[in-house]
Amino acid sequence: MNKKAVGITELVLRDGNQSLLATRMRIEDILPICEKPDRVGYWSAEVWGGATFDACIRYLGEDPWERLRLIRKAMPNTPLQMLLRGQNILGYRHYADDVVESFVERAAANGIDIFRIFDGLNDLRNIECAVRATLRVHKHAQGNSPSSL
Repeated sequence: MNKKAVGITELVLRDGNQSLLATRMRIEDILPICEKPDRVGYWSAEVWGGATFDACIRYLGEDPWERLRLIRKAMPNTPLQMLLRGQNILGYRHYADDVVESFVERAAANGIDIFRIFDGLNDLRNIECAVRATLRVHKHAQGNSPSSL
């Protein structure tokens, strides 16, 4: 029997921050805690996406790209993951395919290894471009189906 190890993704820096602190953790609060989860051996750490990009600009006055680069530097041993809203990227409307492709390319170049891609309406057509773009830059694409009970 072929046994595969179960990989665990740490979500505190993205979802914990978003759910518990309205995505208001500043980079100077994040960087000091990166070393410990980086040593754990997580399969990945989800550190970007969802509201983090918007909150950096709108509320924190931070550059989300610089934030990603700093986290990448602070967590050299852990693959970094992001939550990507498919054709909406990180925004609240659809973007053209070339914009999605460029965004994925830049996110990968700045430190993202794994793209967790979903569409809020569960319309698979809205994740196709992002999945193709992720594979084109030789990164890991995960298709996700959001649901609630």
